[in-house]
Amino acid sequence: MHLRLIVPSDRSERVLNTLVADPRVTSIVRLPGAARRPEGDVVECDVTREATSDILTWLKAQGLYDEGAVALASVDAAPSRNAQAAEKAAPGAPDDAVIWDAVVDQAYNEAGGSWVYYAFLTLATMIASVAVITDSAILVVGAMVVGPEFGVVAALAVGIFLRKGGLTRRSLSLLVKGFVLAIALTALTALLARVVGWVDVSDVTAARPLTGFIWRPDKWSAVVAVLAGCAGVLSQTAGRGNALVGVFISVTTVPAAGDLALSVALWAPHHIGGAAAQLGINLAGMTAAGVVTLLLQRLIWRSYLKVKRRTGARVEA
Repeated sequence: MHLRLIVPSDRSERVLNTLVADPRVTSIVRLPGAARRPEGDVVECDVTREATSDILTWLKAQGLYDEGAVALASVDAAPSRNAQAAEKAAPGAPDDAVIWDAVVDQAYNEAGGSWVYYAFLTLATMIASVAVITDSAILVVGAMVVGPEFGVVAALAVGIFLRKGGLTRRSLSLLVKGFVLAIALTALTALLARVVGWVDVSDVTAARPLTGFIWRPDKWSAVVAVLAGCAGVLSQTAGRGNALVGVFISVTTVPAAGDLALSVALWAPHHIGGAAAQLGINLAGMTAAGVVTLLLQRLIWRSYLKVKRRTGARVEA
């Protein structure tokens, strides 16, 4: 991981000496007096992922979060011998280490909400409603991929696990408002389509061999939601964002929202309950699984570090 720091001049030597003394840190550069807002020295370095949380915790204690600045970026490749030596000095595997400050920062960003989030969720729900009408499995997958809700679910899990009430409330509020708006707009669109004769209630209540599972949740719905929640949170905390695509096309949150909107607009009461249950099961299952995954990651990593300390491996406090 690459760190770019702005360090107040009265702490610059202390920070620099600490970074230089840590074998898990390399490629250290200091630019005296280069920063203007805030003022101070610019210090850049590369830190092994396993050591990043330790370094950030120490920098926070030095006041850099309040009186300086800290920016973090992922390094895609570092083939130099110095980087390899730093990696060998750090215990564990990079993917096993969770950079909690980055996880929290990302969670707050996801829970911030924007018109783009509402737009994507609404469009995904509308695509899902068309999938129900046409009984198209391909469109169901498309709606799953377009839906942006998992980032907010992950933020909710982080807020619950770290007991951050503000983050928890913001995430939950964004999930509720997003799905209410998406379902309402999709239902309104379905009503207009009904007026012009494009759809009727039989499009929802028909057999639908390819999409009927959406409104008929069962035990496997809960199992998939839990597994997807674990995989999604793990991919985010381990920096493996490419795995999220598989998560998106595993859960039926958005398809259930599309089915629910159609069922309300065309009035299919039996389907309303099933689609609502499917939506709730997926959201609750992913959130609970995310909290458990974060707990296990913390416990496993701490246990690993304790073992390393007992065997004499160097680990910074």
